[in-house]
Amino acid sequence: MRAMILAAGRGERMRPLTDHCPKPMLEVAGLPLLGWHLDALAQAGFTDVVINHAHLGEMIERWAGDGARWGLSIRYSPENPALETAGGIRHALPLLGQAPFLVVNGDVFTRWPIARARLIAQQMAHSTLLGWCVLVPNPDHHPAGDFTLESGLLGQGATDRLTFSGIGVYQPALFEPLVDGQPAKLGPMLREAAMQHRIAAERWDGLWTDVGTPARLAQLDAELTASESITPTR
Repeated sequence: MRAMILAAGRGERMRPLTDHCPKPMLEVAGLPLLGWHLDALAQAGFTDVVINHAHLGEMIERWAGDGARWGLSIRYSPENPALETAGGIRHALPLLGQAPFLVVNGDVFTRWPIARARLIAQQMAHSTLLGWCVLVPNPDHHPAGDFTLESGLLGQGATDRLTFSGIGVYQPALFEPLVDGQPAKLGPMLREAAMQHRIAAERWDGLWTDVGTPARLAQLDAELTASESITPTR
């Protein structure tokens, strides 16, 4: 099973930190956010990883290289200009293969058990599902949430909404109708497929942070630095 890390965002809310550093390369507890993802993927048994990039993408390639230090094989999907979330995934499809694949936003930090993606992919292979999204309780900065969880499926109810974590397992068929090279957002695609009952979902109440502002970055850095139970292996 292959995995993709979305790392092409400009990080406007992170400026000036992102003026000279791509957002996934910002450090928490001494390691770039991207490094935490790569470490978790390696520990979960993944070997093939795709990273898209746009803003200062050469810094990502120089730092992560071919992935050998994690025991990974990393391939890159450059974008110029950036293609938004769904557009970036569509552009990377030739690198992701024909089986369900995992996608993780490069600007989140989580301890969701990534190895679980393999079981999810197996279940999807025997269904008509196009995707499986991880939802989390609404953080303070996003109180309205995005979706509801309705009998294991992604819903769009008006109450009891949860926030999309930026973690999902998808079939290539979800993105194949898009025009390669054209920007496209993931949210509208998920909503459309959810109306057809073709997106499953689950709730995660464990550690998850959307590292979207300098304040949240600093808070996460302080929390991880103080924690003895959360340390990278590489």
